[in-house]
Amino acid sequence: MFTGIVQGMATVVAIEEKNDFRTHYVVLPPALLPGLQIGASVAHNGCCLTVTRIEGEVVYFDLMAETLRLTNLGALKVGDAVNVERAARFGDDIGGHAMSGHIMCTAVVSEVLITPDNRTLWFRLPADLLRYVLKKGYIGVDGCSLTIGDVRDDCFCVHLIPETLQRTLLGRRQVGDVVNIEIDPQTQAIVDTVERVLAARSQPV
Repeated sequence: MFTGIVQGMATVVAIEEKNDFRTHYVVLPPALLPGLQIGASVAHNGCCLTVTRIEGEVVYFDLMAETLRLTNLGALKVGDAVNVERAARFGDDIGGHAMSGHIMCTAVVSEVLITPDNRTLWFRLPADLLRYVLKKGYIGVDGCSLTIGDVRDDCFCVHLIPETLQRTLLGRRQVGDVVNIEIDPQTQAIVDTVERVLAARSQPV
């Protein structure tokens, strides 16, 4: 489990390509290295990946075909950065909301609004997931736990403070960029349950 509070950014320093499979090597921030072991979970842009090898500050992660297809990690190049968060431990503060690290889809940045003290990003989301996106609800964007500012048509927005812009990749996102999305599982469960109950009630007796 992850909290959605990104702990830093890591740079991809090498990529090993195989058949529908990839290993990428990243330099983790020094604060995330103590106690890190093979088999540990580290979220990359919100996607849960497993540590397969550690060589000093360089840590290796394997990406399967499904991960490459479903997330923005398949488009990474050497020199790119990713948002990283180590798995939560019992007793950690949950400053964001509980996240699984299982990406449901990607979304495209459709608009960036900049003001002196904050920034608003609009994202275009696949239509079949919009029913889970509610104003003032939670959503995971590239591993960041964020509050949904507004929803219109096939888009939603988030409002970002300077700390988020400085600490995460969201400060670099531009129109046309692709981000990873994790829908809040509690919202999904409630919406699915309500839809199922209403559908059952509408059936003739």
